[in-house]
Amino acid sequence: MSERPMTTTRRPPVGAGGFGRGPFAGAGMPAEKSMNFGPSTRRLLRRLSPERMRLFAVLGLAVISVVFAVVGPKILGRATDLIFSGVIGKQLPAGTTTEQAVAAARASGNDNFAGLLAQMDVVPGQGIDFPALGTVLLWVLGLYVAASVFSWLQGYLLNDVVQRTVFRLRSDVEDKLNRLPLRFFDGQPRGELLSRVTNDIDNVSQTLQQTMSQLLTSLLTVIGVLVMMFVISPLLALIALVTIPLSMVVTGQVAKRSQKLFVAQWAGTGALNAHIEEAFTGHELVKVFGRRPEVEKVFQDRNEELFKASFGAQFISGIIMPTMMFIGNLNYVAIAVVGGLRVATGSMSLGDVQAFIQYSRQFTQPLTQVASMANLLQSGVASAERVFELLDATEQDPDPADPVLPTTRQGRVEFEHVSFSYTPEQPLIEDLSLVADPGHTIAIVGPTGAGKTTLVNLIMRFYELDAGRITLDGVDITAMRREDLRSHIGMVLQDTWLFGGTIRENIAYGNTQATEEQIQTAARATYVDRFVRTLPDGYDTVIDEEGSNVSAGEKQLLTIARAFLANPSLLILDEATSSVDTRTEVLVQHAMAALRTDRTSFVIAHRLSTIRDADLILVMEAGSIVEHGTHDELLAARGAYHRLYSAQFSGALVPEDDGAP
Repeated sequence: MSERPMTTTRRPPVGAGGFGRGPFAGAGMPAEKSMNFGPSTRRLLRRLSPERMRLFAVLGLAVISVVFAVVGPKILGRATDLIFSGVIGKQLPAGTTTEQAVAAARASGNDNFAGLLAQMDVVPGQGIDFPALGTVLLWVLGLYVAASVFSWLQGYLLNDVVQRTVFRLRSDVEDKLNRLPLRFFDGQPRGELLSRVTNDIDNVSQTLQQTMSQLLTSLLTVIGVLVMMFVISPLLALIALVTIPLSMVVTGQVAKRSQKLFVAQWAGTGALNAHIEEAFTGHELVKVFGRRPEVEKVFQDRNEELFKASFGAQFISGIIMPTMMFIGNLNYVAIAVVGGLRVATGSMSLGDVQAFIQYSRQFTQPLTQVASMANLLQSGVASAERVFELLDATEQDPDPADPVLPTTRQGRVEFEHVSFSYTPEQPLIEDLSLVADPGHTIAIVGPTGAGKTTLVNLIMRFYELDAGRITLDGVDITAMRREDLRSHIGMVLQDTWLFGGTIRENIAYGNTQATEEQIQTAARATYVDRFVRTLPDGYDTVIDEEGSNVSAGEKQLLTIARAFLANPSLLILDEATSSVDTRTEVLVQHAMAALRTDRTSFVIAHRLSTIRDADLILVMEAGSIVEHGTHDELLAARGAYHRLYSAQFSGALVPEDDGAP
């Protein structure tokens, strides 16, 4: 065994941007970069590529639906012409021809009426042709019904495309989280991470669902309506086209100002979620230390920031809709005036003008819809960018292509000249070598920040080494799959974790194939059985997600039973007895003594009474092992371990007075 002294202590990072793990640590939010709208939008759309066949079907259904809807006004214009011709024809003398009626109008000096008659299909003396009118109206009704059916089919299929895409996105995020190193989570507030995984993905889903159908339908409608408008009257069509550049300018200017506000809105949502999650996780400490005013102040400040960003984003982007409606109304007035003049001069029929006015509404309406969706689209792309940042995070090193498994399962661990640091400029562990023989209990003690937990995290490959190697039963742990490595290891942490379920299910989490007898054997060995028997439902007692219906000591016993049921060759206990009372601690120690036979154990402990019988005690300071030996040997050496032991059992050490004021 060899050690090198350290001069610098480095603890794990507490989080980017000043975020920590306590209820007051997340006081600030790192500044978000401005949204790169174009690339993020293209990347989001590329995620739809696996559904390209369904998208082609959606496009086909949308084209058919829009064609039917666009043809409708033109045919409906024919109905208007039939009604108008019938009204005018009824007023003309029966028995005359249309040419005679036109000539009579010109002779009386009414040239406008003569021109109007010349363009109409009118029979003097005959009223409205109701059979022909009924046929036209039935055609229009059939077209609109068919357009609605195809539109419904398009929406149904598009919903399937979007939900499949979001399903894959959620799966990719879940897989990504499993591939991220522990270092990433050290720098991420849980509330912020949860906001990206839940709120942002939900917002992306809503954006795709609400915008794709509207954008596709609106684009096709604009094209179809534009064609029909030029067929009816190129002059009026040119007047209608004036609104396009004007609409684009307005939409572009508003969108430019609202993009950064939408990014700030979702960043603020993540920051607020992070604060709420931290505050409510530690609400007991908040009350005990009287910090509720500070928590409320942070909440109010972040809520105010979120309000300002949300209000600004929604207000600015909301200007688009009324502005576009105003432009559309101006266009409507211009078309109505020019169209009325052309009808009066006989250049157009009344039905064509009516159809064109409908088309002008259909032309400006999709433009208005697209503009009004700008805020939703920007919000969705801002959320997508936050999700993409998570997907682009640096992953842990991949498992080897040809993994190696130990030929034995003894639990022998060897550190060979291991070096590690959280940041390159501040090394933590340097040139550390040690051997843990099979079946031995290795206790690791030392002051806070000495590197005790880091040492066992390296065994678990939660972090990668800077130099050296660690072997398990003679096999380099980097040559093993992480899953295979961790299947050899059982771990009990200081912070207990139980999930919502029965006591039986929580114990069986360590071995899902365990029988009822094995579960109860592990429970009896760890003294869980004695308190479970006192519960009304026994092993079927349901534990809530917070574990509030069992005590802290009972929760710790359950986690120990879970680890024992897994039957690992290597056992890691990180302050496993810190939250139990003295009597429970004695029970745990008896259980540990009985169950660590043929099992290598690493025990991190501040209570030195719990590791007196350890086969080897390592005393760490600043990442280096400064002493090692048995309990009696280290006390006799009167070094660092003796000082720690004296501090616990002989009273706290008092610094010497150096005479400084």
